[in-house]
Amino acid sequence: MKSFILLRLRAFRKDTDASVSIEFAFYLPALLFIFAAIYTYFDAFKQESANLKAAYTVSDLISRETNAVNNDYIDSMHNLTKLLIRSDSAISLRISVIRWDEDDDRYYVDWSVNRGTALTSWTDATIFNVEDDLPTMPDQERVILVETQNDVNAAFKIGLPDMEIFNFVFTRPRFAPQIVFEGSTDSGGTHDDGVGDSTS
Repeated sequence: MKSFILLRLRAFRKDTDASVSIEFAFYLPALLFIFAAIYTYFDAFKQESANLKAAYTVSDLISRETNAVNNDYIDSMHNLTKLLIRSDSAISLRISVIRWDEDDDRYYVDWSVNRGTALTSWTDATIFNVEDDLPTMPDQERVILVETQNDVNAAFKIGLPDMEIFNFVFTRPRFAPQIVFEGSTDSGGTHDDGVGDSTS
């Protein structure tokens, strides 16, 4: 009896006959899972890349301004960001101009505005929360800080959690010492670092 069982097992091991439909039914779930995983990870990477590019685009546009910006301008930047990311999820945008004061050894907020619900405007009292992420600057130097926040839901439930994409981008003004917000009275300080031409 034992030898008969062993013979049958050896014969089963060597048997190459099969049914394509049955094998396909075995492998189909695994193939579908692999395809879903590839699409989900690629989609998440694409969304993260689009969010970062949108933040850099907005930051670069604002850095080239020589006139005062206003609420309509910020609204247009928010709409541009939504267009660039091409996502159904809501995106929040915060634009700020940050100034470094060497005498006080701290950062100040010239102005800060936000669009969306996930981000609130920075103030002089709250900007210290991100001071470690801000660049080292000369006295009275300014940077434009653009932040975006976007919730991205996984396309398929394969174990990848829903993500919160947050971007933090800063740029120096290109053609003017500072970017002024229309009606703002909080842009204290000057761009003068105390070194000027002397006349005799």
